[in-house]
Amino acid sequence: MLKTKYLYFFAATLTVCATSHAQAQAPQWPAKTIRFVIPFPPGGSNDIVGRMLAASLTERLGRQVIADNRAGGNSIIGTELVANSPPDGYTMLIISTSFTTNPVIHKLPFDPLKSFDWVSMLGVGPNALVVTQSLPVKNIRELIALAKSKPGQIVYASTGVGSNAHFGTELFKHMAGINMLHVPYKGGGPALIDTVSGEAQMCLSSLIQALVHVRANKLRVLGTSGAKRTPILPDVPTIMEAGLPGYETQNWWGIAVTRGTPPAIIQRLNSEINATLKTPEFEKRLRNEAAEPVVKSPDELGKHVAGEMDKWRKLAKIAGIKGE
Repeated sequence: MLKTKYLYFFAATLTVCATSHAQAQAPQWPAKTIRFVIPFPPGGSNDIVGRMLAASLTERLGRQVIADNRAGGNSIIGTELVANSPPDGYTMLIISTSFTTNPVIHKLPFDPLKSFDWVSMLGVGPNALVVTQSLPVKNIRELIALAKSKPGQIVYASTGVGSNAHFGTELFKHMAGINMLHVPYKGGGPALIDTVSGEAQMCLSSLIQALVHVRANKLRVLGTSGAKRTPILPDVPTIMEAGLPGYETQNWWGIAVTRGTPPAIIQRLNSEINATLKTPEFEKRLRNEAAEPVVKSPDELGKHVAGEMDKWRKLAKIAGIKGE
């Protein structure tokens, strides 16, 4: 009996020692540089918000968080890169509306609901309907009237097939009963540049990326897409009050990582990001860019993503939106 107790005590001691040794040898996360994939080119809302967060996380985590723009396929290329990365927390992805619209009209090389773990919401912001200064319209009603008089002749730029700009403008067309020509670009920056130059006449852009052109009087904003006016442009009406009742869309941003990332790392990231969103400095910077910070748990972000996919799938069927 004494021998059995001794053997049990000896085995238990070895287990505790082995566990302690393994914990001591395990690298503390983060132990190296973190790559933050932004699946759009520089200049768009994902890039602006992503770089703001990368700078903050670099300070909070004590490791460099490098913003890595991987544009193409309306975010599909960069998103696939993260889906196939090691699930170790060293590769992050900023997601937005395109993450939930792409599955509606594209066959993807990954499963958007099974290839990722959710980390945190970042914020939401309205879109802005902007037109080139040479277009002879001053408000939404005049734009609709012009489009009806010239069916298919007004060119609108989007950030890509299946993007928020694409879906949002197709919804605008459907509700207004007009026809315009769609030209997709590889991101918000290029789409706005060609709208400024007049290559395209209109763009439904996230307000965060259109502001610099609006403030420089290079683009004219006719309305914003939220349910209420934005404090950034209080004199600009919403699209619904300016002539299209019931119209509303919102841009949003969140963070995801490769499926299988350890829960402890996800919780650490969620905690640091949510703490960042609550700081007066970051909140002010986000609001200055016409966005509102939103704090959510990983589960809450997952429910938001699933709900958005369902919403856009229904819209695509109603408005006849298809991949190109």
